Amino acid sequence: MNRNLRYWFCQVLGWGGWLTLQLFIAYQFASEAYLTPEIKRNLFFFALFSDFFWFILSTHILRTVLKRSNWMRFAPDKIFLMFIGGVIFLTIVSFYGSKYTMEFSGQSFEKYEINERKQRAENMEKELHVANTDYYLYEDNKGLDSAKYYAAAKIKKGTNWYRDKKGNWQFNAPKGRNFWGFIFNVILTSLWLLIYLVWHFVGKNRKDQLDTLRLEGMVKSLELKTIKSHINPHFIFNALNSIRALVDENPNRARTAITELSNILRSSLKAETLETVPLQEELDIVKDYLALEHMRFEERLQIEIEIDPDTLTQPIPPMMLQTLVENAIKHGISRDVKGGLVRICSYFKDNHHELIVQNTGNLRSLRNGGKEGFGIKSTQDRLNLLYHNKAHFEIEEKEGNLVQSKIIMPLPQII
Repeated sequence: MNRNLRYWFCQVLGWGGWLTLQLFIAYQFASEAYLTPEIKRNLFFFALFSDFFWFILSTHILRTVLKRSNWMRFAPDKIFLMFIGGVIFLTIVSFYGSKYTMEFSGQSFEKYEINERKQRAENMEKELHVANTDYYLYEDNKGLDSAKYYAAAKIKKGTNWYRDKKGNWQFNAPKGRNFWGFIFNVILTSLWLLIYLVWHFVGKNRKDQLDTLRLEGMVKSLELKTIKSHINPHFIFNALNSIRALVDENPNRARTAITELSNILRSSLKAETLETVPLQEELDIVKDYLALEHMRFEERLQIEIEIDPDTLTQPIPPMMLQTLVENAIKHGISRDVKGGLVRICSYFKDNHHELIVQNTGNLRSLRNGGKEGFGIKSTQDRLNLLYHNKAHFEIEEKEGNLVQSKIIMPLPQII
Protein backbone atom coordinates (compact mmCIF):
# COMPACT_ATOMS: atom_id res chain seq x y z
CA MET A 1 0.00 0.00 0.00
CA ASN A 2 1.52 3.33 -1.06
CA ARG A 3 1.83 6.21 1.39
CA ASN A 4 -1.08 8.27 0.03
CA LEU A 5 -3.47 5.33 -0.01
CA ARG A 6 -2.42 4.40 3.52
CA TYR A 7 -3.12 7.96 4.68
CA TRP A 8 -6.67 7.96 3.29
CA PHE A 9 -7.29 4.51 4.68
CA CYS A 10 -6.33 5.75 8.15
CA GLN A 11 -8.44 8.90 7.76
CA VAL A 12 -11.59 7.01 6.79
CA LEU A 13 -10.94 4.25 9.32
CA GLY A 14 -10.27 6.68 12.17
CA TRP A 15 -13.16 9.09 11.67
CA GLY A 16 -15.37 6.21 10.54
CA GLY A 17 -14.64 4.54 13.88
CA TRP A 18 -15.70 7.71 15.69
CA LEU A 19 -18.93 7.84 13.61
CA THR A 20 -19.66 4.18 14.35
CA LEU A 21 -19.17 4.78 18.07
CA GLN A 22 -21.66 7.67 17.98
CA LEU A 23 -24.24 5.46 16.26
CA PHE A 24 -23.67 2.65 18.76
CA ILE A 25 -24.21 4.98 21.73
CA ALA A 26 -27.31 6.48 20.12
CA TYR A 27 -28.88 3.06 19.42
CA GLN A 28 -27.95 1.49 22.74
CA PHE A 29 -28.39 4.29 25.25
CA ALA A 30 -30.20 7.28 23.69
CA SER A 31 -32.56 6.03 21.03
CA GLU A 32 -35.46 8.18 22.26
CA ALA A 33 -33.31 11.31 22.27
CA TYR A 34 -31.84 10.85 18.79
CA LEU A 35 -33.72 8.22 16.79
CA THR A 36 -37.42 8.91 17.21
CA PRO A 37 -39.38 10.07 15.32
CA GLU A 38 -37.99 9.23 11.90
CA ILE A 39 -37.43 12.85 10.88
CA LYS A 40 -35.29 13.38 13.96
CA ARG A 41 -33.28 10.22 13.21
CA ASN A 42 -32.62 11.47 9.67
CA LEU A 43 -31.45 14.83 10.99
CA PHE A 44 -29.20 13.05 13.50
CA PHE A 45 -27.63 10.98 10.71
CA PHE A 46 -27.14 14.11 8.62
CA ALA A 47 -25.43 15.84 11.56
CA LEU A 48 -23.07 12.89 12.07
CA PHE A 49 -22.09 12.68 8.43
CA SER A 50 -21.67 16.45 8.28
CA ASP A 51 -19.24 16.24 11.24
CA PHE A 52 -17.50 13.30 9.55
CA PHE A 53 -17.04 15.30 6.34
CA TRP A 54 -15.71 18.41 8.09
CA PHE A 55 -13.36 16.44 10.32
CA ILE A 56 -11.78 14.80 7.28
CA LEU A 57 -11.67 18.05 5.27
CA SER A 58 -10.12 20.15 8.06
CA THR A 59 -7.52 17.53 9.02
CA HIS A 60 -6.58 17.03 5.37
CA ILE A 61 -6.07 20.78 4.91
CA LEU A 62 -3.90 20.92 8.03
CA ARG A 63 -1.90 17.89 6.89
CA THR A 64 -1.21 19.61 3.54
CA VAL A 65 -0.01 22.77 5.32
CA LEU A 66 2.22 20.75 7.67
CA LYS A 67 3.82 18.83 4.81
CA ARG A 68 4.66 22.03 2.95
CA SER A 69 6.06 23.70 6.07
CA ASN A 70 8.53 20.83 6.67
CA TRP A 71 7.57 20.90 10.37
CA MET A 72 9.85 17.98 11.28
CA ARG A 73 12.76 20.43 11.25
CA PHE A 74 11.09 22.79 13.75
CA ALA A 75 12.46 23.30 17.26
CA PRO A 76 10.39 21.73 20.11
CA ASP A 77 8.93 25.08 21.24
CA LYS A 78 7.83 25.85 17.69
CA ILE A 79 6.26 22.41 17.34
CA PHE A 80 4.30 23.05 20.56
CA LEU A 81 2.99 26.36 19.21
CA MET A 82 2.21 24.63 15.92
CA PHE A 83 0.22 21.99 17.84
CA ILE A 84 -1.84 24.63 19.68
CA GLY A 85 -2.48 26.58 16.48
CA GLY A 86 -3.36 23.37 14.63
CA VAL A 87 -5.90 22.34 17.26
CA ILE A 88 -7.53 25.77 17.18
CA PHE A 89 -7.71 25.69 13.39
CA LEU A 90 -9.16 22.18 13.28
CA THR A 91 -11.72 22.91 15.98
CA ILE A 92 -13.00 26.14 14.43
CA VAL A 93 -13.22 24.74 10.91
CA SER A 94 -14.83 21.42 11.89
CA PHE A 95 -17.23 22.83 14.49
CA TYR A 96 -18.53 25.86 12.60
CA GLY A 97 -18.26 24.22 9.21
CA SER A 98 -20.61 21.43 10.28
CA LYS A 99 -22.88 23.85 12.15
CA TYR A 100 -23.37 26.19 9.18
CA THR A 101 -23.73 23.28 6.75
CA MET A 102 -26.74 22.03 8.70
CA GLU A 103 -28.24 25.51 9.02
CA PHE A 104 -27.86 26.43 5.34
CA SER A 105 -29.18 23.07 4.19
CA GLY A 106 -32.25 23.34 6.43
CA GLN A 107 -31.29 20.02 8.04
CA SER A 108 -30.32 21.34 11.46
CA PHE A 109 -30.68 18.78 14.21
CA GLU A 110 -30.22 21.56 16.78
CA LYS A 111 -33.09 23.65 15.38
CA TYR A 112 -35.32 20.60 15.35
CA GLU A 113 -34.56 20.01 19.04
CA ILE A 114 -35.35 23.63 19.83
CA ASN A 115 -38.68 23.43 18.00
CA GLU A 116 -39.38 20.14 19.73
CA ARG A 117 -38.87 21.85 23.08
CA LYS A 118 -41.28 24.59 22.03
CA GLN A 119 -43.92 21.99 21.22
CA ARG A 120 -43.36 20.49 24.63
CA ALA A 121 -43.76 23.92 26.25
CA GLU A 122 -47.12 24.42 24.52
CA ASN A 123 -48.24 20.98 25.69
CA MET A 124 -47.21 21.83 29.25
CA GLU A 125 -49.38 24.96 29.11
CA LYS A 126 -52.35 22.74 28.40
CA GLU A 127 -51.41 20.24 31.09
CA LEU A 128 -51.08 23.03 33.66
CA HIS A 129 -54.34 24.61 32.45
CA VAL A 130 -52.73 27.96 31.67
CA ALA A 131 -53.08 27.88 27.88
CA ASN A 132 -54.64 31.08 26.46
CA THR A 133 -54.16 32.85 29.81
CA ASP A 134 -51.84 35.60 30.93
CA TYR A 135 -50.03 33.35 33.38
CA TYR A 136 -46.72 34.77 32.28
CA LEU A 137 -47.79 38.01 33.97
CA TYR A 138 -47.40 36.40 37.35
CA GLU A 139 -46.31 39.70 38.86
CA ASP A 140 -49.11 42.25 39.11
CA ASN A 141 -49.58 45.41 41.03
CA LYS A 142 -50.65 43.60 44.15
CA GLY A 143 -47.73 41.16 44.27
CA LEU A 144 -46.62 37.77 43.03
CA ASP A 145 -49.24 35.24 41.85
CA SER A 146 -47.73 31.94 43.03
CA ALA A 147 -49.87 29.72 40.77
CA LYS A 148 -48.90 31.66 37.66
CA TYR A 149 -45.27 31.79 38.80
CA TYR A 150 -45.22 28.00 39.31
CA ALA A 151 -46.55 27.37 35.80
CA ALA A 152 -44.12 29.81 34.12
CA ALA A 153 -41.13 28.49 36.08
CA LYS A 154 -41.91 24.85 35.37
CA ILE A 155 -42.35 25.41 31.65
CA LYS A 156 -39.13 27.43 31.39
CA LYS A 157 -37.14 24.92 33.44
CA GLY A 158 -38.43 21.91 31.49
CA THR A 159 -38.11 23.31 27.97
CA ASN A 160 -36.04 26.52 28.13
CA TRP A 161 -38.96 28.27 26.45
CA TYR A 162 -40.95 31.08 28.10
CA ARG A 163 -43.36 33.84 27.18
CA ASP A 164 -42.29 37.46 27.50
CA LYS A 165 -44.52 40.23 28.85
CA LYS A 166 -46.24 40.49 25.47
CA GLY A 167 -46.98 36.78 25.37
CA ASN A 168 -44.44 35.96 22.66
CA TRP A 169 -42.40 32.79 22.92
CA GLN A 170 -38.68 33.23 23.69
CA PHE A 171 -35.99 30.56 23.88
CA ASN A 172 -33.42 30.68 26.65
CA ALA A 173 -30.53 28.56 25.30
CA PRO A 174 -28.99 26.29 27.97
CA LYS A 175 -25.70 27.62 29.25
CA GLY A 176 -22.70 25.81 27.84
CA ARG A 177 -24.62 24.12 25.04
CA ASN A 178 -22.20 25.27 22.30
CA PHE A 179 -19.30 25.45 24.75
CA TRP A 180 -19.30 21.73 25.51
CA GLY A 181 -19.74 20.88 21.85
CA PHE A 182 -16.72 23.05 21.07
CA ILE A 183 -14.69 21.40 23.85
CA PHE A 184 -15.62 17.96 22.51
CA ASN A 185 -14.26 19.01 19.12
CA VAL A 186 -11.07 20.28 20.79
CA ILE A 187 -10.54 16.87 22.36
CA LEU A 188 -11.14 15.01 19.09
CA THR A 189 -8.91 17.27 16.99
CA SER A 190 -6.17 17.27 19.65
CA LEU A 191 -6.21 13.49 19.63
CA TRP A 192 -6.00 13.38 15.82
CA LEU A 193 -3.12 15.86 15.66
CA LEU A 194 -1.27 14.11 18.50
CA ILE A 195 -1.55 10.76 16.72
CA TYR A 196 -0.41 12.39 13.46
CA LEU A 197 2.67 13.97 15.06
CA VAL A 198 3.63 10.88 17.04
CA TRP A 199 3.19 8.67 13.96
CA HIS A 200 5.58 10.83 11.96
CA PHE A 201 8.06 11.14 14.83
CA VAL A 202 8.16 7.36 15.19
CA GLY A 203 8.50 6.99 11.42
CA LYS A 204 11.30 9.56 11.30
CA ASN A 205 13.08 7.90 14.23
CA ARG A 206 12.88 4.53 12.48
CA LYS A 207 14.13 6.06 9.22
CA ASP A 208 16.98 7.78 11.08
CA GLN A 209 17.96 4.47 12.66
CA LEU A 210 18.01 2.78 9.24
CA ASP A 211 19.99 5.69 7.80
CA THR A 212 22.43 5.43 10.70
CA LEU A 213 22.90 1.71 10.08
CA ARG A 214 23.45 2.33 6.38
CA LEU A 215 25.87 5.15 7.19
CA GLU A 216 27.82 2.96 9.59
CA GLY A 217 28.03 0.28 6.93
CA MET A 218 29.22 2.78 4.33
CA VAL A 219 31.79 4.23 6.72
CA LYS A 220 33.05 0.78 7.63
CA SER A 221 33.30 -0.26 3.99
CA LEU A 222 35.00 3.00 3.10
CA GLU A 223 37.48 2.63 5.96
CA LEU A 224 38.37 -0.91 4.90
CA LYS A 225 38.99 0.23 1.32
CA THR A 226 41.00 3.19 2.59
CA ILE A 227 43.14 0.94 4.77
CA LYS A 228 43.91 -1.30 1.80
CA SER A 229 44.88 1.73 -0.23
CA HIS A 230 47.31 2.81 2.47
CA ILE A 231 49.10 -0.53 2.69
CA ASN A 232 50.72 0.13 -0.64
CA PRO A 233 52.70 -2.97 -1.69
CA HIS A 234 55.25 -0.87 -3.57
CA PHE A 235 55.90 1.21 -0.49
CA ILE A 236 56.35 -1.91 1.63
CA PHE A 237 58.70 -3.49 -0.92
CA ASN A 238 60.74 -0.31 -1.20
CA ALA A 239 60.91 0.04 2.59
CA LEU A 240 62.00 -3.60 3.03
CA ASN A 241 64.66 -3.27 0.35
CA SER A 242 65.97 -0.11 2.02
CA ILE A 243 66.02 -1.85 5.38
CA ARG A 244 67.86 -4.87 3.90
CA ALA A 245 70.53 -2.55 2.51
CA LEU A 246 70.97 -1.01 5.96
CA VAL A 247 71.30 -4.28 7.85
CA ASP A 248 75.02 -4.51 7.16
CA GLU A 249 75.81 -0.81 6.69
CA ASN A 250 73.88 0.66 9.60
CA PRO A 251 72.23 -1.96 11.87
CA ASN A 252 70.91 0.65 14.32
CA ARG A 253 69.15 2.58 11.55
CA ALA A 254 67.81 -0.70 10.18
CA ARG A 255 66.28 -1.56 13.56
CA THR A 256 64.75 1.93 13.75
CA ALA A 257 63.35 1.57 10.23
CA ILE A 258 61.75 -1.76 11.12
CA THR A 259 60.08 -0.08 14.12
CA GLU A 260 58.84 2.77 11.89
CA LEU A 261 57.40 0.34 9.36
CA SER A 262 55.77 -1.65 12.16
CA ASN A 263 54.17 1.53 13.52
CA ILE A 264 52.69 2.36 10.12
CA LEU A 265 51.25 -1.14 9.63
CA ARG A 266 49.84 -1.16 13.16
CA SER A 267 48.23 2.24 12.65
CA SER A 268 46.63 1.07 9.40
CA LEU A 269 45.04 -1.89 11.16
CA LYS A 270 44.00 0.25 14.12
CA ALA A 271 42.23 2.72 11.81
CA GLU A 272 39.56 0.09 11.11
CA THR A 273 37.98 0.66 14.53
CA LEU A 274 38.40 4.43 14.86
CA GLU A 275 36.58 7.37 13.32
CA THR A 276 39.11 10.00 14.43
CA VAL A 277 42.51 10.18 16.11
CA PRO A 278 44.41 13.16 17.59
CA LEU A 279 46.57 15.00 15.07
CA GLN A 280 49.64 14.24 17.21
CA GLU A 281 49.12 10.49 16.80
CA GLU A 282 48.60 10.80 13.05
CA LEU A 283 51.62 13.08 12.74
CA ASP A 284 53.84 10.50 14.46
CA ILE A 285 52.86 7.92 11.82
CA VAL A 286 53.51 10.41 9.02
CA LYS A 287 56.96 11.14 10.43
CA ASP A 288 57.72 7.39 10.45
CA TYR A 289 56.53 7.17 6.85
CA LEU A 290 58.67 10.13 5.77
CA ALA A 291 61.67 8.70 7.58
CA LEU A 292 61.33 5.48 5.58
CA GLU A 293 60.87 7.37 2.32
CA HIS A 294 63.88 9.51 3.14
CA MET A 295 66.01 6.35 3.09
CA ARG A 296 64.96 5.87 -0.54
CA PHE A 297 65.09 9.44 -1.80
CA GLU A 298 67.84 10.70 0.52
CA GLU A 299 68.72 14.32 -0.33
CA ARG A 300 66.02 14.48 -3.02
CA LEU A 301 63.34 14.62 -0.31
CA GLN A 302 63.10 17.80 1.73
CA ILE A 303 60.61 17.94 4.60
CA GLU A 304 59.14 20.97 6.38
CA ILE A 305 56.60 20.70 9.19
CA GLU A 306 54.74 23.79 10.44
CA ILE A 307 52.31 22.79 13.16
CA ASP A 308 50.41 25.05 15.54
CA PRO A 309 50.87 23.22 18.90
CA ASP A 310 47.26 23.97 19.82
CA THR A 311 46.08 21.81 16.90
CA LEU A 312 47.90 18.66 18.04
CA THR A 313 44.92 17.51 20.09
CA GLN A 314 42.38 18.11 17.31
CA PRO A 315 40.65 14.95 16.02
CA ILE A 316 41.15 14.03 12.36
CA PRO A 317 40.20 10.91 10.36
CA PRO A 318 42.90 8.25 10.80
CA MET A 319 45.44 7.84 7.98
CA MET A 320 43.99 10.85 6.14
CA LEU A 321 47.11 12.98 6.51
CA GLN A 322 49.15 9.89 5.61
CA THR A 323 47.15 9.60 2.38
CA LEU A 324 47.91 13.18 1.37
CA VAL A 325 51.62 12.83 2.14
CA GLU A 326 51.83 9.54 0.26
CA ASN A 327 50.19 11.13 -2.79
CA ALA A 328 52.53 14.09 -2.53
CA ILE A 329 55.55 11.78 -2.80
CA LYS A 330 54.03 9.43 -5.36
CA HIS A 331 52.76 12.11 -7.78
CA GLY A 332 55.26 14.84 -6.95
CA ILE A 333 58.67 13.92 -5.56
CA SER A 334 59.06 10.55 -7.30
CA ARG A 335 58.29 12.06 -10.73
CA ASP A 336 60.99 14.71 -10.50
CA VAL A 337 64.63 13.65 -10.94
CA LYS A 338 65.72 16.46 -8.65
CA GLY A 339 63.16 15.50 -6.01
CA GLY A 340 61.52 18.31 -4.10
CA LEU A 341 59.80 19.56 -0.99
CA VAL A 342 56.99 18.15 1.14
CA ARG A 343 55.53 20.68 3.57
CA ILE A 344 52.93 19.85 6.23
CA CYS A 345 50.99 22.68 7.94
CA SER A 346 48.29 22.71 10.58
CA TYR A 347 46.55 25.73 12.12
CA PHE A 348 43.21 27.26 13.12
CA LYS A 349 41.42 29.72 10.87
CA ASP A 350 37.88 31.14 11.09
CA ASN A 351 36.67 28.54 13.62
CA HIS A 352 38.02 25.74 11.45
CA HIS A 353 41.01 23.43 11.53
CA GLU A 354 43.03 23.61 8.32
CA LEU A 355 45.43 20.81 7.41
CA ILE A 356 47.68 21.47 4.42
CA VAL A 357 50.15 19.31 2.49
CA GLN A 358 52.27 20.99 -0.20
CA ASN A 359 54.65 19.26 -2.57
CA THR A 360 56.87 20.16 -5.47
CA GLY A 361 55.19 19.37 -8.79
CA ASN A 362 52.02 20.16 -10.70
CA LEU A 363 48.58 18.69 -11.24
CA ARG A 364 49.53 17.35 -14.67
CA SER A 365 51.56 14.64 -13.01
CA LEU A 366 48.48 13.55 -11.10
CA ARG A 367 46.26 13.54 -14.19
CA ASN A 368 48.88 11.71 -16.25
CA GLY A 369 48.70 8.89 -13.77
CA GLY A 370 45.64 7.60 -15.63
CA LYS A 371 43.12 7.98 -12.83
CA GLU A 372 42.84 10.08 -9.74
CA GLY A 373 43.27 7.17 -7.35
CA PHE A 374 41.14 6.05 -4.47
CA GLY A 375 43.21 7.90 -1.85
CA ILE A 376 42.34 11.39 -3.07
CA LYS A 377 38.74 10.52 -3.92
CA SER A 378 38.16 8.88 -0.56
CA THR A 379 39.37 11.97 1.27
CA GLN A 380 36.30 14.04 0.35
CA ASP A 381 33.99 11.02 0.78
CA ARG A 382 35.23 10.37 4.31
CA LEU A 383 34.98 14.05 5.19
CA ASN A 384 31.38 14.17 3.95
CA LEU A 385 30.43 11.12 6.00
CA LEU A 386 32.18 12.12 9.21
CA TYR A 387 31.40 15.85 9.19
CA HIS A 388 28.00 15.82 7.47
CA ASN A 389 29.16 17.86 4.47
CA LYS A 390 30.60 20.59 6.71
CA ALA A 391 34.24 19.77 5.89
CA HIS A 392 35.95 20.47 2.58
CA PHE A 393 38.87 19.11 0.61
CA GLU A 394 40.56 21.01 -2.20
CA ILE A 395 43.66 20.49 -4.30
CA GLU A 396 45.23 23.20 -6.44
CA GLU A 397 48.45 24.47 -7.93
CA LYS A 398 50.31 27.27 -6.14
CA GLU A 399 53.05 29.61 -7.25
CA GLY A 400 56.57 28.20 -7.05
CA ASN A 401 55.80 24.87 -8.75
CA LEU A 402 53.79 23.61 -5.78
CA VAL A 403 50.67 21.48 -5.48
CA GLN A 404 48.61 22.13 -2.37
CA SER A 405 46.10 19.75 -0.78
CA LYS A 406 43.97 21.38 1.90
CA ILE A 407 41.47 19.88 4.34
CA ILE A 408 39.15 22.30 6.17
CA MET A 409 37.36 20.72 9.15
CA PRO A 410 34.89 22.34 11.58
CA LEU A 411 35.90 22.35 15.21
CA PRO A 412 34.15 19.65 17.29
CA GLN A 413 31.90 22.05 19.21
CA ILE A 414 30.32 23.46 16.02
CA ILE A 415 29.94 20.28 13.99
